Amino acid sequence: MDDIVNEAYGIVQCKECPWYKACVVPMKFTTEDIKRQLEQAAPGSTAGQQMDSVTENLLSSMATAAQNSLLEGCPIFIQRLRSSPKLAQQLKQLMLDWGSEEKSEEQS
Repeated sequence: MDDIVNEAYGIVQCKECPWYKACVVPMKFTTEDIKRQLEQAAPGSTAGQQMDSVTENLLSSMATAAQNSLLEGCPIFIQRLRSSPKLAQQLKQLMLDWGSEEKSEEQS
């Protein structure tokens, strides 16, 4: 009986979530976002002053790397992944196999 109640609660919780059907989105970082963070972390430092091109390129690379490696996720989705290693493994396997069905169909 607890399983049914937990499942129903999970469904209701998801439908009420502001992330509904958008559980994971890439985080967006720009060079300006990183500059603002640096200025907030160390007010009055050189982060707020004009930066040289090397520093600008470094910040741009950091922003790109952050976008390619970080996701912002629904807290319910994250909790479910943490509580169910099997679910996390299934998602991982799905991503590893991504496109292999299309390739096998093309070869047939």
